[in-house]
Amino acid sequence: MSDSPPATSPEVERQRLAEVAWVFFKLGLTAFGGPAAHIAYMQQEVVRRRRWIDDQRFLDLLGATNLIPGPNSTEMAIHLGYVRAGWRGMIAGGLGFILPAAAIVLAFSWAYVRFGSTPQVEWLLYGIKPVILAIIFHALYSLARKAVAGWVTGLVGGVCALLYILGVNELALLFGSGAGLMLWKNHRRILQLGKTLPPAGLILGGALTLSNAEVPFSLTHLFLIFLKIGSVLYGSGYVLLAFMRADLVERLGWLTNQQLIDAIAIGQVTPGPLFTSATFVGYLLGGIPGALTATVGIFLPSFIFVAISSPFIPRMRASPWLAALLDGVNVAALGLMAGVMIEISLTSLTDPMTIVLALVSAGLLFGSKLNPTWLILAGAVFGLLRSLV
Repeated sequence: MSDSPPATSPEVERQRLAEVAWVFFKLGLTAFGGPAAHIAYMQQEVVRRRRWIDDQRFLDLLGATNLIPGPNSTEMAIHLGYVRAGWRGMIAGGLGFILPAAAIVLAFSWAYVRFGSTPQVEWLLYGIKPVILAIIFHALYSLARKAVAGWVTGLVGGVCALLYILGVNELALLFGSGAGLMLWKNHRRILQLGKTLPPAGLILGGALTLSNAEVPFSLTHLFLIFLKIGSVLYGSGYVLLAFMRADLVERLGWLTNQQLIDAIAIGQVTPGPLFTSATFVGYLLGGIPGALTATVGIFLPSFIFVAISSPFIPRMRASPWLAALLDGVNVAALGLMAGVMIEISLTSLTDPMTIVLALVSAGLLFGSKLNPTWLILAGAVFGLLRSLV
């Protein structure tokens, strides 16, 4: 069944396009809380209130976003825009969700560059970072309950976390895990066919790996880095930390660990996709041109993947090979998240107060349905009050 909308009159098409643009612009301004919350907002808006599609169709589209790399909530906005208003709706839905959030992050970036070294902002981030750590832990736990289906996938995730901490390339881990689990789960088919499959993911991961040598900053190189990230990143948006740290901190030396943590924190306290942290990073490195370059680079693949994959979604979901590949990629992504969580805890938990704040935040996340945005705001207030003591 095609996901494209039925033929309509030009007037109806214009109305639908305007509706798509407005709905996702509004969500881009107000959708706090991360991808899971964004999906819930979209379900309420397009299924419950506006009845564009039914629950089953919504679930089918949500499943499709897990088959392609990129930010799930952004890709849902692109899918839903396409279903409602065709190709123009696809663009309007994606841009409507991305641009308001990117503009807000850009304003934060300007304030950070101008005031980031002042005690007030330092104390603000002092309170936010432990909360971010708790949110990552909560997301990791929730995702692992679904992704780890047996000892093999659990072992793959644990090994990936260890190898990441030891410095193994994150793309090799993602693609290698995907290819390895695909072969493991389909070994009976391979034996029956009398064939062996090359670990293409490892080859691709090696081909996409950037040099470890430090190079001067350029907008072209910045674009290619974020284009690569947007093209290969599976799993939660928090895996973005692992990719940006590997390229921008470790390999190129363009950012410090502190700046990277601040980028994720600002991406979390603002509405819309967490991937707008790229806007912040781009602004730090290259001003407004850098912000625009990084934003286009990281989100462009999502539009391409949705456009290409939409006609093939039923066949992709039914393939045992692709299903096993994605199982491996997803559990490897969780391993990367765990490795990043361990690393950033060293810079976030700096004294007993931050440890208590992280534990309290984790307890509230696990013990209630509290929106993480409120915890972020509480952490910011805590940091400002702490500066007065």
